[in-house]
Amino acid sequence: MRLSVTREVLDLMEEAALAAHPHECCGILFGDDDLITAAMPANNIHSNPAAHFEIDPQTLIGAYRDEREGGPRIAGYYHSHPNGLAQPSATDRDSSASDGKIWAIIGGSSITFWRDDAECFTALSYSVADG
Repeated sequence: MRLSVTREVLDLMEEAALAAHPHECCGILFGDDDLITAAMPANNIHSNPAAHFEIDPQTLIGAYRDEREGGPRIAGYYHSHPNGLAQPSATDRDSSASDGKIWAIIGGSSITFWRDDAECFTALSYSVADG
């Protein structure tokens, strides 16, 4: 399956990664299984933000509450690897929930997308969507 992502989402993630450097940025992706239409930055509350991320629980709870009330659907999450590759790390694999959500990983000048599935992570190709 090919994923589509809006230019605005890609730009937001790149800007968030640059602003957070040398720490990891993180946030929430909105859309559906094959189209990401929005992203929301979140505070990284992990005690070691240079090497790990933890999305602020209040932000996450609020996004799920909004979704239940008819707001945008949470398609997945994003985070950066400030000094690494744009692929799942061992820590990411340990955090995998195999829930089918999409993970975007920003590493250097690359952004990759992954499906958190039974295989742990499956790489997704993507294209830039209009709008």
